[in-house]
Amino acid sequence: MQNNPLKNTFLIIAFFIIPVIFSGCSKEISTSPTEPILEGEMPVTINTSTQFQTIRGFGGAAIHNWIADLTSTQMTKAFSTTDGIGLSVMRVRIPSSSDQFSGEVPQINAAKQFGVSVIATAWSAPASMKTSNNVVGGKLKPDSYSAYAAYLRSYNTAVGGVTSISPWNEPNYVVSYEGMNNNAAEIGNFLSMYADSCGTKVVAPETFNMSKSINDSVLAIAGAKLTTICGHIYGTTPYKYSVGKEIWMTEHYTNSTDSGNVWSGAINVAKEIHNCMTSGYSMYVWWYIRRFYGLIDENSNITKRGYAMAHFAKWIRPGYYRVSCTETPQDGIYCTAFSNGSKLIIVAINQNDYAINYTFNYSGLSATGFTGYSTTKAANLVSKNTTTSGNAVVFPLPASSITTLVSN
Repeated sequence: MQNNPLKNTFLIIAFFIIPVIFSGCSKEISTSPTEPILEGEMPVTINTSTQFQTIRGFGGAAIHNWIADLTSTQMTKAFSTTDGIGLSVMRVRIPSSSDQFSGEVPQINAAKQFGVSVIATAWSAPASMKTSNNVVGGKLKPDSYSAYAAYLRSYNTAVGGVTSISPWNEPNYVVSYEGMNNNAAEIGNFLSMYADSCGTKVVAPETFNMSKSINDSVLAIAGAKLTTICGHIYGTTPYKYSVGKEIWMTEHYTNSTDSGNVWSGAINVAKEIHNCMTSGYSMYVWWYIRRFYGLIDENSNITKRGYAMAHFAKWIRPGYYRVSCTETPQDGIYCTAFSNGSKLIIVAINQNDYAINYTFNYSGLSATGFTGYSTTKAANLVSKNTTTSGNAVVFPLPASSITTLVSN
């Protein structure tokens, strides 16, 4: 890797580490007293008056009957903003049989105690409503549209209400398990007739690769009946899709073979979230919350991937909006900024193998100081307070790290 030209160098003498939020996260970020920190090539410029998408949340899936429900401890690790990752969204499955509805209630109610949004996806309609007469494969029959809307409405009532319902999961991907492979015209027709009859907000079409062509075709038919486009990003990368609708990324995992504690994988998750945010997405949802490759491992420990997501989820709460920010001030540095009008949250990812001292200039609100939280391969959410000078804050970004700055 080529080093960038130095504007200035100086030695780190020491800095005081404030106790971190999570227990077991008391390691300090090690920086050798003789190791110089480079100065950033250009300052990051933030203007909170220039606003983009509203953030609906960051979350993960918890699928009852497919894996065990999250325990009370795991709920806290997942959803608490003080003792956990701070996820604000839980994705669940709508069963293909109504006699399974009641089993969904305990986990949904437990998550709601943390104030999270529960988003529900149907992998399949009941077999009797499909051309295959089976929950595997086939399509929703046109003469079952009304019955399917009533079924989704009854689910919403049975579980005490969810934030949104998605009637299809990956309709453009044929699988050997539950699935329903209607085309864009059929999905659009269902939505145009019954989107407002499903008991709550409907999101769609939830393709496996955020298919623009399917999204376009569904919108052409459903129109105003569909206020939110949702989809997954398997086999693709986030892209800007400006159609006057909110965009939710509702499922992805980057790797299911490596442990969630592999740092290279964790920092890549942070970069993927960055890409989704700069593409204008309002939501980012990982696949299983609890898995050895997930946000929490099978022993109820937050993984490095979980800490990577915490850099966004803990402080960028639903209702915040993304604001104008220099996204890539130099190679290997990626920045996003968010505000609720009174607070400013900056997330900076340093994928370089050296530390960089960065200046963040901001306008549109007042702040007397910031608390920075940095995660590296060796440490989790190490905190450090810093003051501002004018409308600027200078903060060291450790080598290969994720840092979140929170205004006071």
